[in-house]
Amino acid sequence: MTIMDLFWLFFILTALQPVLHQKMLESARARKVAQIEKEHGSRVILMVHRQETMGFLGFPLMRFINMEDSEQVMRAIHLTDPDTPIDLILHTPGGLVLASLQIARAIKQHRGKVTVYVPHYAMSGGTLISLAADEIVMSPHAVLGPVDPQLGEFPAASIVKVAEEKPMEHVDDRTLLMADVGRKAIAQVEAAVRELLDGTLPDEQAAEVAHKLATGTWTHDYPITPDAARELGLKVRTDIPEAILELMALYPQPQRQQQSVEYLPVPRGFRGRHSDTT
Repeated sequence: MTIMDLFWLFFILTALQPVLHQKMLESARARKVAQIEKEHGSRVILMVHRQETMGFLGFPLMRFINMEDSEQVMRAIHLTDPDTPIDLILHTPGGLVLASLQIARAIKQHRGKVTVYVPHYAMSGGTLISLAADEIVMSPHAVLGPVDPQLGEFPAASIVKVAEEKPMEHVDDRTLLMADVGRKAIAQVEAAVRELLDGTLPDEQAAEVAHKLATGTWTHDYPITPDAARELGLKVRTDIPEAILELMALYPQPQRQQQSVEYLPVPRGFRGRHSDTT
């Protein structure tokens, strides 16, 4: 074997390494999903949005809930027996209201129990979907978020407020148009939240929760912790199964440079906590 042969062999192995690594991850995910489904007697559906990179140029691309996601989730629900429980694992910054509502209504109408698991965060549209579940299971430090609609780069509630507080003669037509759209968007999302909470909370409490979440009470990135979610009246637990967290570890963030967080990925300090004291 010549030096040139070794070079080409090295080149081919280097080119194949990412593909082989991805295949190994996909296989490990499938095994873990099958394990959870067997343990829970459920259908497991994951919706995981990570920041990805575009082609060889390496530009960051933030993924979010889109129509393709809603199609895939609804397809998975359609392939699930109506009485079979569904475990929906969410890791998302949010996305399109239409897609999120389609998913939320589909799981709301599922006859079997639907449990949403939030290992890290499910903001905006992810929270909208969570509200439709029979139960939400979060990590102790995971968060949900407000569902107030956004018009472009600005919150609809803020546009409405500006149009109402600023003297009319100083408000341009575009702002007035955006404020009109904003009022409609807020009313639509608020009504949708009430719909999703129907049967979960009393009507008056559901209306109060919908108003807080949809009308700009907080900034759009405000973190709603498990305790805060329970104070709103949502059914939230924090005993998230270890298998769910292990599954999330199989969705690593793509790295192009030195990662900013490092640790030895093995348990530490559990010996005393789990030892037999008898």
